[in-house]
Amino acid sequence: MKILVIQQKMIGDVLASSILFEALRKKFPAAELHYLLQAHTLPVVQNNPNIDKCIIYDPRCNLNPLSFAKFLESIRHQNYTTVIDVYSKISTGLMSFYSGAECRLSYEKRYTRHFYTRTFHPIKTPRSCAGLAIENRMQFLQGFQEDFPSHLRPKIYLDKHKKELAAQRLKNGGVDFSRPLIMCGILGSSRKKSYPPAYMALLLDRIVQHLKEPQILLNYLPNQEKAALEIVSLCSPTTQSKIFLDLYNRKLEDYIASCANCHAFIGNEGGAVNMAKALEIPTFSIFSPQIDKEEWSIYEDPYQNVSVHISDFKPEIKMLSKKEIRKKSAAFYELLQPNLIFAKLDIFLKETVDSKIQETK
Repeated sequence: MKILVIQQKMIGDVLASSILFEALRKKFPAAELHYLLQAHTLPVVQNNPNIDKCIIYDPRCNLNPLSFAKFLESIRHQNYTTVIDVYSKISTGLMSFYSGAECRLSYEKRYTRHFYTRTFHPIKTPRSCAGLAIENRMQFLQGFQEDFPSHLRPKIYLDKHKKELAAQRLKNGGVDFSRPLIMCGILGSSRKKSYPPAYMALLLDRIVQHLKEPQILLNYLPNQEKAALEIVSLCSPTTQSKIFLDLYNRKLEDYIASCANCHAFIGNEGGAVNMAKALEIPTFSIFSPQIDKEEWSIYEDPYQNVSVHISDFKPEIKMLSKKEIRKKSAAFYELLQPNLIFAKLDIFLKETVDSKIQETK
């Protein structure tokens, strides 16, 4: 048995889809399991013992028919018995079809269904705390007619040596691990997915006010440096003095290793939050209005993994279409004022972060 799982583009998606490999490995220990993804997402699945091979796809192939045809040929030569296409686009549908695999699984879509031997309708209402992102992926395993678990947790298999090197770098930079160390995702993947700068600054101020001698690391994309510094400039002088700007990680693998040494992650919901969860780091995340909280509130509970969404406070927003919410995203963000978040955040800081610090002492 030789199985290919396809999941392109976003880090959070690649990490979420990696749960399929753990389930497949347990049921089919002798199977050869391959993962097709893009290069920038590779660090979240490196060292995963359930993945035999990662196949890197260059998205520029989509713009070059000859390159794409050559890639399809390379996939066909692998002789896969099963393809699970989680990405479910025209290009990956073609990959699945031309693979020649007897079993080809994906989501039900009118314009791609003919590429597959079986499709699945996404679940609309979560049945567990796993979240729809996990539950919908686990559906694909029904294609094997085996007794699989209903859901699993994404994991990052971080090399112990890399974590130790990151810890030493943090110490050399002035970090004291006996004090709270918080990774703050102050920006999302875009402006539309980022909590307003003035609000985020107030959130950072709140963290500093409610934790004893906190230390703050920042996470953002390298091309967002100007926007990140703008947020820092809006913070109080006391908060600014707690931020370690020089310890920013430009590489994804360095962020993962640094985050693994933190007591908690607080910030915008996205790939960085999902990585922290996969490292078993407590998280407090702020959802963009346009993101479905029920899909990506993966394994949430009152203390370990907590999140807020404007619909928590304005439930009538759930009645609007995704198109309407995207159009008014900025206005809905403005409604999610920091004072609405503080109650949950204060509990998280007291009950979760303080407890985590005591555990590590």
